Amino acid sequence: MADRFDDATQKELQAFLEREQAQARVQQSIHTFTSMCWDKCITGTPSTRFSRGEESCLANCVERFLDTSLFMVKKIESQRQA
Repeated sequence: MADRFDDATQKELQAFLEREQAQARVQQSIHTFTSMCWDKCITGTPSTRFSRGEESCLANCVERFLDTSLFMVKKIESQRQA
């Protein structure tokens, strides 16, 4: 099927697939992160509001996840450039 498309179309399709795969990886990471933070931080029965400790734990968990992700992206980029 790929033989039916010209080079420009094939490149466009490849770029689209790469973007979709990257988005799927991000979604999977968010799912994993959400599950991990929920299990770690939510200690009681969920109600209409989180307790102060749960809210603080969730915020810290999110911040650590984002900091770690940013660090890893920068590290990988620096290794690619080296």
